This record gives sequence, C-alpha cells and structure tokens, in this order.
Amino acid sequence: MADYLGEFEQLVLLALARLGDDAYGVTIRATLIERTKRKPSFGAIYSTLRRMENKGLVRSFAGEPAAVRGGRAKKHVVLTPRGRAALREAHAAVVRMAEGVSFK
Repeated sequence: MADYLGEFEQLVLLALARLGDDAYGVTIRATLIERTKRKPSFGAIYSTLRRMENKGLVRSFAGEPAAVRGGRAKKHVVLTPRGRAALREAHAAVVRMAEGVSFK
C-alpha cells in the first residue's frame, strides 16, 4: 500500500531532505518560511512530524544538549527509506499531473 502524502507533509519531507542532519523544529520552520513564504506554527510542524514518525516515514533522535546552562537537546529528524520513497512517489504524481498543463 502506498503512503499518500498531503501537501504540508510533502513540504516538511522536502525540508528534511534539504536540511539533512541539521533538521530539527527551528531549522525546518525556517526552511519552510524561506522556501514557501508561509509561516507554519511549530505545533503544525511537530504534529505532522509525529504523525509521519508513526507511519514510519521519518525517525527522530535526541542530539547533544545546547552548550548553555540548562540547554536542552535538539530533537533531530531524518527521512527513512520509506519516507524517501513516499516523497519520490508524491513528486512523480505531481509532475505527471502538471505535464501538459498551461499555467497562463
């Protein structure tokens, strides 16, 4: 069964692919703002990441604590092979649908 992705899920997965090992809440949001000109809430990002982790599309892990007193560890997120495959399929579907369409 294919993993169908909504638009925001696709954008978040693309941000993860772009960020690589530097993907965590703040950098994901900054990338989404920069690339899409939208300002998603952290709640929307984290709930989407949690949902996609439950589906096996992403994996999270704790990084090193920040070098400030009482600094918290960042929760990094990476694409899984299943997530990469779902993103590839979603992108291919959009390309197929847009083929031959005029955007005049």
